[in-house]
Amino acid sequence: MIRPAGLFGRDDERRRLGSLLSHARNGRGGSLLITGEPGIGKTALLEAATAGAVGLSTLRLDGFESEMTLPFSAIQRLTIPLGEHLPALPERQQQAIQVASGVAEGPPPDRFLVGLGVLGLLAAAAAKTPVVCAVDDAHLLDQESLEVMAFVARRLAVEPVAILFTARDEEGFAARMGGVPELVLGGLDQESATALLRRSLAAPIDPASAASIARATGGNPLALIDLAEGLSAPELGGVGLGSDPIPVGRRLEAHYVRRVRQTDAEVQQWVLLAAADTTGNVDFITSAGRAMGLGEGVADRAEAAGLVELRETVRFRHPLVRSAVYNAPSGADRRRAHRALAAAADHLGMVEIEAWHSAKATLGTDARVADRLEHTADLAARRGGVASRASILARAAELTPPSRVKDSRLVGAAEAALAAGAAQVARELLERIDTDSADRVDRGRVIVVRCALGMFIADPTVLLLGTAELVRAADEFSGRDAEREHRTLLKAFEFCMTADRFMQGVSLHTLGRRFEAVSALGGGLDTTILAGLGALILEPYAQAVPLVRAAFDAILKLPDREMMDMGPAIAALGTFLWDDAGRRAGLARAATAAREAGALQALDSLLWVTSLAELTGGTVKRAEEAMEQVREVRLAMGYDAENVINAALMAWTGSPRHVVLAIADGANSVGFGGVGASAVAAVGLRDIAEGNYRDAYDRLKPLVGEPFLQVTPTQYADFVEAAVRSGHTHEAQPYVDLLIDRATANGSLWCGGVADRARALTSEDSTAEPHFVAAIQALERTCAEIDLARAHLLYGEWLRRMRRRRDAGEQLQLAVQHFERSGAQMFLERTRAELEAVGVKPVGRRGSGTPDLTTQESTVARLAALGHTNPEIAANLFISVNTVDYHLRKVFQKLGISSRRQLADKLKAADR
Repeated sequence: MIRPAGLFGRDDERRRLGSLLSHARNGRGGSLLITGEPGIGKTALLEAATAGAVGLSTLRLDGFESEMTLPFSAIQRLTIPLGEHLPALPERQQQAIQVASGVAEGPPPDRFLVGLGVLGLLAAAAAKTPVVCAVDDAHLLDQESLEVMAFVARRLAVEPVAILFTARDEEGFAARMGGVPELVLGGLDQESATALLRRSLAAPIDPASAASIARATGGNPLALIDLAEGLSAPELGGVGLGSDPIPVGRRLEAHYVRRVRQTDAEVQQWVLLAAADTTGNVDFITSAGRAMGLGEGVADRAEAAGLVELRETVRFRHPLVRSAVYNAPSGADRRRAHRALAAAADHLGMVEIEAWHSAKATLGTDARVADRLEHTADLAARRGGVASRASILARAAELTPPSRVKDSRLVGAAEAALAAGAAQVARELLERIDTDSADRVDRGRVIVVRCALGMFIADPTVLLLGTAELVRAADEFSGRDAEREHRTLLKAFEFCMTADRFMQGVSLHTLGRRFEAVSALGGGLDTTILAGLGALILEPYAQAVPLVRAAFDAILKLPDREMMDMGPAIAALGTFLWDDAGRRAGLARAATAAREAGALQALDSLLWVTSLAELTGGTVKRAEEAMEQVREVRLAMGYDAENVINAALMAWTGSPRHVVLAIADGANSVGFGGVGASAVAAVGLRDIAEGNYRDAYDRLKPLVGEPFLQVTPTQYADFVEAAVRSGHTHEAQPYVDLLIDRATANGSLWCGGVADRARALTSEDSTAEPHFVAAIQALERTCAEIDLARAHLLYGEWLRRMRRRRDAGEQLQLAVQHFERSGAQMFLERTRAELEAVGVKPVGRRGSGTPDLTTQESTVARLAALGHTNPEIAANLFISVNTVDYHLRKVFQKLGISSRRQLADKLKAADR
């Protein structure tokens, strides 16, 4: 441990940490990542801050290189002293922590659900006394624990909790901690470095030599202190003026190697065991040492040599000491140490640790050890440790002789790496597989992972050809793995929706036939869903509806864990059926399932789909709320949320046309044809809203002229309006007929209302009114508030032309209210101009409204008004109960209310 002297010249940094801890004492949580080269003083700064943290309870969590492949090992250690607060958590979070820690059986938890549980534990502990959690050597935490702690750090808001991390300045580490503020620790300034060197020496040193050493070490405190301990003042004078490099940063490792080699042989062997160990348990290490013939008292001699500290666990003086101890011996010596530890672990029944050490002790291949390591990888997966599973399986593959088993382990490691977000690792693992010799199932798995990688990094080739490639993968699975075949075909449909009209390598007809072929074999809900998708693609609309309805209902019967991966299918089938309420409810249920499981990646996808779906058959307001939640989810995962955009929504909310169209072109160029088409359609609708009917006609005609599955029919009514208003009424009638036929087949009020609205536009004045009235009566009973508002607007415009000014004013006022309530602001100027034309002053929405609530406040208020408890709201939004309580207090204050019942009434009034 670095001496307090290493804090020379750190006044600014200490003040920053002191401010963070002061905020925590006052109920404002925060975090800080301290990075720098080895020996720069990170640990000293951390320990000084926590030692001086008056009024705060301190939790300590150290990273160990030996635990980096043990999933959630650090979280297990952290939660032990917090165990008394576990009953305060929701049951799902309790189970997630217990399964991740290996103390309970259950479904593998998502790391973000574990993170929410840890956030709750820290908040509960801090309810008594504010907490500071010091995480030293965070770069040595296992991947799952690191992601959990980073998540918790990002979600701190009004909890009296501070989290301080230290880590080496390794490339990419700060990015992995995205969203956590960083303090880069440099060397001491010249004056402080010289003063530290002089203070550490037993005898004076001349100023020139001291200054030279201070410059050469870059002000690295550990280097200065260790030089002072290891050399006399005269020797240091020679070092300072000589040409040899001074041990600093990673060069300090060689310095420690020399110190280790000054000890006796038994101490060197014992510290090697300690460095290779994954437990830090003194008795366990000593047991392995006895098997190597080491005598009693060797651990005490290692401590006396200043290499380790014997506390509850063995702790090396500095991570560089551990690194030096482990890396300096020969490979044979390291393997011997691991064999001894493996034997000790086997004797104690420590299955995972035995397999890990056996793997480390193996030179070349060993099928039996590889089998045990694969079992360890399976155990990691059961605890939700996908990153650990990836690294363990990769090592198991290295130990496996060339065979199909080796290929299977490599592709399994790639699948796990991709699930953990390690795209480059997954790619490298795939490159090690000889697909020519792999069996067909593994070849299919390789294709699926490659397609997922391509989607992850937006590879244009994969996006365009991905549907065809996934069909090829399904062919590999056919007759061998039915479940994989079905899931791969569902994924192929998702890729098809992504590429839209730009899909290459397979036709829609071929894709539909592939779905039909599988569904004909039967076999449960999956085949029912595939039958519906096949019908959606191939069958005439009226014949397809029953099969599509059965598929939609089958999705709603799926368990939550499966349903949360079905967002694209829910949206597609629901839209095809024009089932606005069912689609909204299905997506909401899937999103709730993802939230409860802590599956933020699935939730991110579902919210994107929801945002797009709400723009047809919903409201702009809900689409915006979904996108705001996407940004919150991205921040929770540590991603940049500044550039999260929905191009179609941008068109609805006033972004310049040329910007939206440029984004559409960019999306099309890389293969996101669905994004591009939705953006162009939204710009066309904006042209209609603003009265630019000719532009709208020109923009929408290519889309309806080349229809794409369930998407294009929702644009028929827009094209009808653009065509009629631009003088192309004869082109509109066929699309009115298509809408009427669909409404007859599906019985949807949404579809029927839109069809009647379109029919009114193409009717003679003498027959138009009943269709306007029918459209409004139908749409009033749907979620499609924008379509309802447009029906009122068109009816009002027609009434004005019929010189029924009073009736027109009533309809136009209703249109204004629905446009405002739904967030469809782009129609308001046209609607208000019509109102002025009939001599009516435009009136905004009725009710008292809600004053300037933030997005988070609005979401919390809405959930509270629906009757959700604070813990339920916290789980839904991935925040703590404290933060929910804070937001509710702010909402009550802004609205001038004091109860949830008043809140519900207030929000209902605002929506009227």
